[in-house]
Amino acid sequence: MSDNNRNRLLVSAAAGALDQLKFEVAQDLGMHVSSPQELQQTIDRRKFEIASEIGVPLQPGYNGEITSRQAGKVGGRLGGHLGGQMVKRMIAQAEEQLSRR
Repeated sequence: MSDNNRNRLLVSAAAGALDQLKFEVAQDLGMHVSSPQELQQTIDRRKFEIASEIGVPLQPGYNGEITSRQAGKVGGRLGGHLGGQMVKRMIAQAEEQLSRR
């Protein structure tokens, strides 16, 4: 990962829990992966496949030369559904915790 990456977790201890959530949601969506690590490898591989398919010059490492629109096209096709489902699940969990108070 590049030093230019500013997308860091505010609470670094949350990384494992977020990976687990992503894994569980992916399984619920029918993705056949056996671990959070395998899911991340699958996502990384698919990201470059999608970029190639739609003509975005994505490379490993720093990609400061691609536009936000190009990055969004790749991200939207790759994780739009997965990310949306993660947000829905986190909101449901927060609502449940608040209702118990």
